[in-house]
Amino acid sequence: MKKTGSEAVLLSLIEEGTEYIFGYPGGAIMPVYDAMMTVDRIKHILTRHEQGAIHAAQGYARVTGKVGVCMATSGPGATNLITGIADAMIDSTPLVCITGQVVSPLLGTDAFQETDVVGVSIPITKWNYLITKAEEIPEIIAKAFYIAKTGRPGPVLIDIAKDAQFGVLDYEYKKCTKLRSYKPVPAYDEEKIKEAASAINQAKKPYILFGQGVVLGNAEEEFRTFLEKSGIPAAWTILGVAALPTDHPQNMGMLGMHGNYATNVLTNECDLVIAIGMRFDDRVTSSLNTYLTKAKVIHLEIDPAEISKNVKADIPVLGSVKETLPLLTKYIEKKEHTEWIGEFKKLYAIENTKVIQKDLYPETEGLRPGEVIRIINERTKGEAIYVTDVGQHQMFASRYCKFNNTRSFITSGGLGTMGFGLPAAFGAKMGAPDRDVVLFVGDGGFQMTIQELGTIAQTEAAVKIVLLNNKFLGMVRQWQELFFDKRYAHTHMVNPDFIKIAEGYGIKGKKVLNRPELSSAIDEMLNHKGAYLLEVSIEKESNVFPMVPSGASVSDVMLEAK
Repeated sequence: MKKTGSEAVLLSLIEEGTEYIFGYPGGAIMPVYDAMMTVDRIKHILTRHEQGAIHAAQGYARVTGKVGVCMATSGPGATNLITGIADAMIDSTPLVCITGQVVSPLLGTDAFQETDVVGVSIPITKWNYLITKAEEIPEIIAKAFYIAKTGRPGPVLIDIAKDAQFGVLDYEYKKCTKLRSYKPVPAYDEEKIKEAASAINQAKKPYILFGQGVVLGNAEEEFRTFLEKSGIPAAWTILGVAALPTDHPQNMGMLGMHGNYATNVLTNECDLVIAIGMRFDDRVTSSLNTYLTKAKVIHLEIDPAEISKNVKADIPVLGSVKETLPLLTKYIEKKEHTEWIGEFKKLYAIENTKVIQKDLYPETEGLRPGEVIRIINERTKGEAIYVTDVGQHQMFASRYCKFNNTRSFITSGGLGTMGFGLPAAFGAKMGAPDRDVVLFVGDGGFQMTIQELGTIAQTEAAVKIVLLNNKFLGMVRQWQELFFDKRYAHTHMVNPDFIKIAEGYGIKGKKVLNRPELSSAIDEMLNHKGAYLLEVSIEKESNVFPMVPSGASVSDVMLEAK
């Protein structure tokens, strides 16, 4: 079947089940865009910036579990994807990024809009490849999807020279099912699993730390079965939050810098840690010299590079958690750790009095982020998909949103990319059109990708945008208050009229200044059929607590400013 390279690109994407391409056209990718006019089984979403395209693809991938696809032209189009690629790499998000490139005879000549995007992206992609011949296209795209979605997922970049897009080939597509030099899932060692089970059975104060690996491995059910047989308390990383329902009796809350009081303090009181699909990020561990001072460590992980990278694993259990967790469950004894869980509850009561109630039911005159998030979460009954940008609102949302379903919290974890939220929320809505998608965003991050309101307007995606406006870069301001003697260097924001901007895009909005207006405004937003911007003016100096200061022990948790 004779096809052009451009047609082969689109037909190959269709073979891989691609629903949407999030992208922005330009000269070097124009042949593929032209071929879209004859293909109706795939929908292209025109974003307003390439960074918006890749963050939208991330939101789509995180909600659906499928590979997100984005597309850009050469030079600046390709380099505008780089932040999103780095974000996807550290957060293990499966993406296929397709960029156009100058014709192959001009490669290396500094031609117009030429950038060596393959060279630039090597450290932040799982794999990348430059296609210079049309005949390569089907095989390379098949490999790209296989690599992106298998094992520990991640982004793959394919750069396609313009002459390869114009070229003609005998088109045939074969899905990739294995590569000789690539073993995405290491074989598990059953003896190690038995050793881990023995350690769990003997432990007096065992503690489960779980992350996004549970979700990426589609192992939520296996994890819950293991958890309930073990009777062990469990805490989550920010990307693992929705893997377990919030109200599960063994769910003790969030780990890390702004995690719960008990989950941090008792890290150094446990005698055994079972780490499941998490990578001991510095935001979780803080000072490694004072972390897990009394505990033996079992680490269940699919990526061998993560074993003993930051925290030494006494019993490493390699493999997919979907396979290893059922075996571990088989060998452990059924137990209840009532007294140990009771210690978490005692410390939670302290946090509840000193922090949580003040955040959720404040007596201050000004509105606080926690109460806004609480009311929205109550009205959506924990069934919505919540997306955040990066900053204080991100921490408030992760702490106070309650979840019933997996894949319901989309945020930028490892890279902490401001500007992620708005396009990611749009991509999430594309992936889950029948679910409410609520974005929590600050005034700083919102303005980084505010142009994507145009994408939302053009596609009529019903994203609910909750702008928590304190006229500051809030998280930086908090650090300046606590550690820089309140020297607020360049963190105050002079903001535009956000409601007028939304109205300019045809998006309905409302600004809330005081508490009596809040409840009805939230109802109006949630009941509105289309996209909606709810801007809430919040206290300028609301801080996120608890807080583990940078470099301190996780035991040294601050419940309030000193």
